[in-house]
Amino acid sequence: MRCDVITHGNPIITETFTSDPTVLVHDGTTYLYTGHDEAGPGAERFVMRDWLCFSSTDLLSWTPHGPLLRVEDFAWARDGAKASCVVERHGKFWWYLAMNHATVPGGAIGVAVADHPTGPFRDAIGATLVTNDVPDDDGRDHTNDPFVLVHDDRAYLYWGKHRCFWAPLDDSMTALAGPVTEIELPAFEEGVHVHHRNGWFYLSFGHLYPQRVAYARSRSPEGPWTVEGLVNEVPGNCATNRVAIVEFGGEWFCFYHDGTAPGGDARRRSVCVDRLHHDADGRIARVHMTTEGLRG
Repeated sequence: MRCDVITHGNPIITETFTSDPTVLVHDGTTYLYTGHDEAGPGAERFVMRDWLCFSSTDLLSWTPHGPLLRVEDFAWARDGAKASCVVERHGKFWWYLAMNHATVPGGAIGVAVADHPTGPFRDAIGATLVTNDVPDDDGRDHTNDPFVLVHDDRAYLYWGKHRCFWAPLDDSMTALAGPVTEIELPAFEEGVHVHHRNGWFYLSFGHLYPQRVAYARSRSPEGPWTVEGLVNEVPGNCATNRVAIVEFGGEWFCFYHDGTAPGGDARRRSVCVDRLHHDADGRIARVHMTTEGLRG
């Protein structure tokens, strides 16, 4: 049954714990896709089995659409419904997701596809798109937090943990179309996100630990990138930090998660949103994380 969740500031979703936001704007509606934190209070590890979706036409009231995908929908996956990204191309909606692999050490990135932003989604290829040995295996898992940018009818996949990578996607959106390139970023942790505005590409990423979000700029989605400052500071009661930056209604917004909801903590997170501004030179003014959110 569909019902509206009316929020009164940050966090914007209060009925369940949500994390790792990714946002798609389609036909005047904003679709917010999130992870789902199910760990108990004070847990020492994440428990994440599925991904949720909420939609809004004003960013103030949100309609839940329930879990749209579960780890078990991917035959090759074991557990760990990590961060994701949804994009539109060729009249379809492509959902790139990170999970732990069932048989290969470490994690992997897969892709699902649907004809509508709320699905139904299905595994697009029945296999992984990227595994932990791409481009090489240094003993750490680098397959976190996929992000896809579609620009000038080309698609670019970015991902990484401790090391950041990008590669072009082919026209099918289900295979790499060129070499994997590492992006050198200072104290890169995870959570890469790229947005485009007025000829500039902005690459935001988790920086240091506990994580702030820093950003770099380039005139090309392929770089080179120049680090220029912070997007936001360490979120309240939470050591991780991943943003989703989107334009809606002529304004820019920054979605992120924190641990400030009742009963929340670093493994029971909640998505928030505040306005984001660019200065006259196109640089990002640091986002002030508020309890009032967009109602302030």
